[in-house]
Amino acid sequence: MPTHTNNPAAVRKSRFFLVLIALVFAAPILVAGLLTFTGWQPTGKGNGQRIMPQRNLVDEHLRVQLVNGQVYAWRDSEPRMTLVALPGPDCAVQCLDDLTAMAKARVMLNNNQSRLRLLYVGQPPVGEGLVAIQNYWQLGTDVDGKLASYRPTTPDSVSAVLVESNGTALSLYPAGSDPAGLARDLQKVIH
Repeated sequence: MPTHTNNPAAVRKSRFFLVLIALVFAAPILVAGLLTFTGWQPTGKGNGQRIMPQRNLVDEHLRVQLVNGQVYAWRDSEPRMTLVALPGPDCAVQCLDDLTAMAKARVMLNNNQSRLRLLYVGQPPVGEGLVAIQNYWQLGTDVDGKLASYRPTTPDSVSAVLVESNGTALSLYPAGSDPAGLARDLQKVIH
């Protein structure tokens, strides 16, 4: 019967490679733990401003009264996000142009456009402007004024808030935001 002799150098080399392999798998976990412990959060290249602290409109019981008398359901029968348009005073030409650009961003979602609802919250424009936005937007009123901090104060302007299907407010697009940037963000989050 042959006998095996243990070569101490070969044993050390085997152990070294075993530890090296374990480190390859453990290193990403250790780095992730360190980043989490220090509070680092990844940021995307979104065009909207992240809403911090995070708000859940369902938990806050934020009521939007629709023109038909019903209360807007933040949680829908199917998972759909909501883009909430908040006009400043006197929504007119520029405001209507921005609302049209937001509606076009929804249309650009093609087959996924049904996964985004458009909600206009505030004093609606008058005349032809009202007729134009009713084709794409549900109209409502913030009963308790809980969205007032996102509403612009500049006349003829509009801001928007993107709300997740569970009621979490994700991003704010302040008045003057690039509609193309909003469209890119919608393409990323709605697929």
